[in-house]
Amino acid sequence: MTGAGPPGPVVRSNRAMNVIAALLESRTGQQIDASRAWRIETALKPVLRARGIETLDGLVARILDGRAPELAEEVVDALLNQESSFFRDTQVVEMVADAAARFGRDNPGRRVRLWSAGCSTGQEPLSLAMLFSEQAGYEASSRPEIVATDVSDAALARAREGRYSQFEIQRGLPVRRMMQWFERDGADWVARPELVRQVQFRRQNLVGDPPPVGRFDIVLCRNVLLYLAAGMRRQIFDTFAQVIRPGGLLVLGAGETVIGQTDAFRPSPAFRGLYEATGRVAESVPLARAG
Repeated sequence: MTGAGPPGPVVRSNRAMNVIAALLESRTGQQIDASRAWRIETALKPVLRARGIETLDGLVARILDGRAPELAEEVVDALLNQESSFFRDTQVVEMVADAAARFGRDNPGRRVRLWSAGCSTGQEPLSLAMLFSEQAGYEASSRPEIVATDVSDAALARAREGRYSQFEIQRGLPVRRMMQWFERDGADWVARPELVRQVQFRRQNLVGDPPPVGRFDIVLCRNVLLYLAAGMRRQIFDTFAQVIRPGGLLVLGAGETVIGQTDAFRPSPAFRGLYEATGRVAESVPLARAG
């Protein structure tokens, strides 16, 4: 049989699916197409079991009655796509490290700053921290500053702890770096404190919260915007344009682009596949507040 979702869907109505999809979009800007309803069912099964709720209709009723305000956040967190891995698209990560080194050489005395937006469980910023630690010429105090943000409290808690399963640690992380930067703890691997300390993990909602304070040389936001409506993407591009220094870089996922969506960025002539800030910053447009 083709086109079937995962087996054993939970009982639900179209109304319940619409309410849950609307909740996700209002809180994060992310959209789920009706054809992917199975993803909602699969993602929320653990929430239903933990709460002792039998159906998605029952879950929606519990959310709407207002007696468990934390349940809505739990549902949104379960629906977020937290796909990540160490050194994902290795060539891109290494190019970012090279760009950071160039910015440092071109601006002596100023610390380079990077923002990893939508950092999930932390593999991307920790990969960069490893590269910066291994590069010659960096003193600990002069390494690029890394700010990493995500809307998910659960993902950030894991990132701050630096704890990963055997499966997660093997995805993209060479054995040499695994042994150098991680220690075995039962079935898991835990990042050394000196690595985690190089990253400032903060909660931030791209569609509702102000960006981190200050200007950045490089902003990474990979495979996040493709889940958002076009209007929301344009607003977020405007936000990035306001915090990236002229000539700084925006790093998107392989399936994402700025072309046709904003004049604030153009393809970088020096770093293929990355986008350079043009300095054309649109007037600040308030982002829709998260619900």
